[in-house]
Amino acid sequence: MTESRAQGGGGGPTVQRMLVGAKLRRLRTDIGLTREEAAEAIRASEWKIHRLENGQVGFKQRDIVDLLRRYRVTDPAEIDELLAMAREANNPGWWQRYTDVLPQWFRAYVDLESAATLIRTYEGQFVPGLLQTDDYMRAVIRGAHLDDSAEEVGRRVRLRMARQTLLTQEHPPRLWAVVDEAALRRPVGGREVMRGQVERLLEAAKLPNVTLQVLGFDSGAHPGMVGSFSVLRFPDQELPDVVYLEHLTSASYLNKPDEVDQYLHVMESICVRAAPPERTAELLDKILDQL
Repeated sequence: MTESRAQGGGGGPTVQRMLVGAKLRRLRTDIGLTREEAAEAIRASEWKIHRLENGQVGFKQRDIVDLLRRYRVTDPAEIDELLAMAREANNPGWWQRYTDVLPQWFRAYVDLESAATLIRTYEGQFVPGLLQTDDYMRAVIRGAHLDDSAEEVGRRVRLRMARQTLLTQEHPPRLWAVVDEAALRRPVGGREVMRGQVERLLEAAKLPNVTLQVLGFDSGAHPGMVGSFSVLRFPDQELPDVVYLEHLTSASYLNKPDEVDQYLHVMESICVRAAPPERTAELLDKILDQL
């Protein structure tokens, strides 16, 4: 299986776990059971039910069968479907060959990204990963991973390039990116690398599924100054929107409605302050002329 097809095949184990967990939660709440009562069916704790329902752990077939029996699910087709989803959720993701250069905390994001129908992102320091050129990637990776060998840098680049096939696959997600002018002015890799990167952005902005905005210096202080973030939306209504926040050695994934709403509000505010999409090419051409 090619990497591009793998990315388009349901989003990987993280998304499958979330889907199975969401269905188990709905079945439990439909009959009015508490997590503690459900836990008795699999001889476990309430905390394990919480983790299962939030897609934080893999599934044992016995646990699924016992829970479905407790939830009064008797339709063989429904049982088989959920068991098949649980088995798929336990399979490794398409990125398995890159685990040596892919941090554990980032693997969930790669799965979520490949299943999303809408990716909204704000970047204050870098060009968004899905829009980076090979040379720009190498410069960023060398700057962030000072001890990496040339082979490790190459593998990190290949992983990111594999992720980029999302934007040109048969049913691509919509990417709506707001990039701070500071990220476009920072000479990552030098003048020629930046010229190539800005030209890549000009081409990407022409894609029908890509909306690109530049947040100029003249916008002044804005809510996004606290840091970059992404909001991902999925086709299955069982899955909530997820906010992704990356830190130096870890990441946070937020899906509580009030938290997601706050970040969506910030994103809307940033989009309003940024230059409208129809001015993006003009602004990028201006930056290109100054490089």
